[in-house]
Amino acid sequence: MGAQRSNKEACASRRAGTGPTYPPPPPHGLSPVLERNIRALQRRRQSEEQEATVEERVAERITRFTGSMRFVYLHVALFGFWVLANLGWVPGVPAWDPSFVVLAMVASVEAIFLSTFVLISQNRMGAAADKRADLDLQISLLAEHEITRLATLVAAIADRMDVKTDADLEEIALDVAPETVLDELEAAESGVEQH
Repeated sequence: MGAQRSNKEACASRRAGTGPTYPPPPPHGLSPVLERNIRALQRRRQSEEQEATVEERVAERITRFTGSMRFVYLHVALFGFWVLANLGWVPGVPAWDPSFVVLAMVASVEAIFLSTFVLISQNRMGAAADKRADLDLQISLLAEHEITRLATLVAAIADRMDVKTDADLEEIALDVAPETVLDELEAAESGVEQH
C-alpha cells in the first residue's frame, strides 16, 4: 500500500514538474528545447537570405516565378496567341512570323537564361544543403562518441557489480573513426563499379 502511494506521489510530482524528470510539453505545444531550435534555425535562414548577393536574390525570384503555374499560363497564352496569329487565325492581326523562326529563337534564348537562373539557385541551395549535411555529420559523430562513452561507463558499472555482459558491449565501447568508414565505403563502391 505504501509503495502504491509513493508511486502515485512520484507520478504526481513528475506531472507537476517538481520531480526528477522533465515535464512533458502541453498536448498542443512544443517543448522549450524544440521551440528554441526552431527559432535558431529561422534566424539562421534569415541571416543566410540577408547575406545573399543581389544577383542570387534576383535569380531566386526568377526561379520561383518560373516554377509556378502563373508562368505556365502566361506562356500558354503568349505562345498560343503567337501561333494562332501567325497561322492567320486571329482576325485583324497580320502574321509577323509565319515560319515560327522568331518564336523558336525567343524560346531558345529564354531557355538558356532560365536554365542559368535555375543553376544559380541550385548552387545556392546545394551550398546550404552541404552545410546542413556537415552539421548532421557533426551531430551524429558527437552522438556516437557520447554513446560510446556511455557504453564504456555501463561496462565499468557492470564489471564492478559482477554482472555478466555480452561481448557486443565491448564492440560498442570502441570509438568509430569516420575517415575509416568513408574509406571502406569508397572501396566498396569502387568494387561494385568494377564488376
